[in-house]
Amino acid sequence: MGARTETVSPSAAPPAVPRPSTDISISSVTRGGVRLRALVLIRWAAVAGQAFTAAVVHWGLGFGMPVLAVGGAIALSALLNLTVSIGRPASARIDDREAAIFLAFDILQLAVLLYLTGGLVNPFSLLLLAPVAIGATILSLASNIALTLLTIASISVLALFNQPLPWSGPPPHLPEIYQVGIWVGLSLTTLLITLYGWRLAEEARQMAAALAAAQAALAHEQRLSALGALAAAAAHELGSPLSTIAVVAKEMQREVEADDPLREDIELLAAESDRCRSILARLSVDPAGDVSDAYTLVPLPALIEAAAQNYRREEIEISFESGPAGEGVPSTAPIQVRSPELMQGIGNIVQNAVSFARREVLISTRWTTEWSEVEVTDDGPGFSESLLDELGTPFISTRQGEEGHMGLGVFIAKTLLERTGANVTFGNRMTGAGGAAVAVRWPNPVFKAT
Repeated sequence: MGARTETVSPSAAPPAVPRPSTDISISSVTRGGVRLRALVLIRWAAVAGQAFTAAVVHWGLGFGMPVLAVGGAIALSALLNLTVSIGRPASARIDDREAAIFLAFDILQLAVLLYLTGGLVNPFSLLLLAPVAIGATILSLASNIALTLLTIASISVLALFNQPLPWSGPPPHLPEIYQVGIWVGLSLTTLLITLYGWRLAEEARQMAAALAAAQAALAHEQRLSALGALAAAAAHELGSPLSTIAVVAKEMQREVEADDPLREDIELLAAESDRCRSILARLSVDPAGDVSDAYTLVPLPALIEAAAQNYRREEIEISFESGPAGEGVPSTAPIQVRSPELMQGIGNIVQNAVSFARREVLISTRWTTEWSEVEVTDDGPGFSESLLDELGTPFISTRQGEEGHMGLGVFIAKTLLERTGANVTFGNRMTGAGGAAVAVRWPNPVFKAT
């Protein structure tokens, strides 16, 4: 039951097959804009609400207010809505700058209405927070900062300058300390909405971009799998007619005379048919490049070696160890479904280890009757203690921003491997040499005998 150890010598390693990077560019994380129709509908709702409220206050409650000025401010908002809607399709998207200007106008229009109707004492002053909340979910950080400053400036102006609150008789007088409290409360709420709203929306955007990258990596692996299956099917289907051609060519070789002018062509035909048969045979017996039904279930160590072989580098030695862990465990390795998720996930982990290793990467496969595990260790600097808790989340990397690295490789590997039922843990080697250690464990292994 001794462990089997194999070493892939750098000098003997075949050339690595180039694989696409699992990182995505910054441009794929940027916002695609917001639909103009969404903002237009929100403004129409605001215009209707403002007109209804003004009508109820003036004609329903009989409170005095500057009707023409208030109506003009509301009409201006409606006119602008019509202007931006005409000539543009409902599905049109506006960029970050246009959306920021759109919401800035709403803040200023609300500020004008509040100035005419009591300032911060007006209970509807809370509506100033609505454009800020909308902007926090759709705008960039710079645009959100600009909107926040504009809102706080508007609140400050309204605290100092405003027309009397519409009221029946003299309007109520609130203590200055209370008015200052309203100003502080609205200003702090504006800051908190911007901070938390933008942060949560940004995390959601990053997660969506990371999942898109994971799906792209999986789709690439599935295309490779489909190509391998097609090659295996072609080899199987072409085998019979090619054998017939080879037999006929040999019969013709025996029947033609040595000085026959067709002799050279027949020998060429026989040689080329033998060459085609050798190519098809190689396609049929190479499990690393073929995912036909014969290789759907593969011993786990062989599967791990196949997933890691494309990431070898001349200066880094990759070693493989495999064997049972403990007594009373089957000596034959468990079998595993050869899936695109597993191949891409293990490949990403090996690629990461090779990138940071100084001289060696060790891939150990162990199993018991309860679990099977693959551990990838390297002799590099290891994971930073501050990053260990964050590993597996998107856009976390010590190389973020360098050569296009965005910290998606580990996230993609973890996401894909968890889809196969595995549990992925990250840590550092306990030996004095240091280095990172990534363990992938599957419960309930399947052995060939069962």
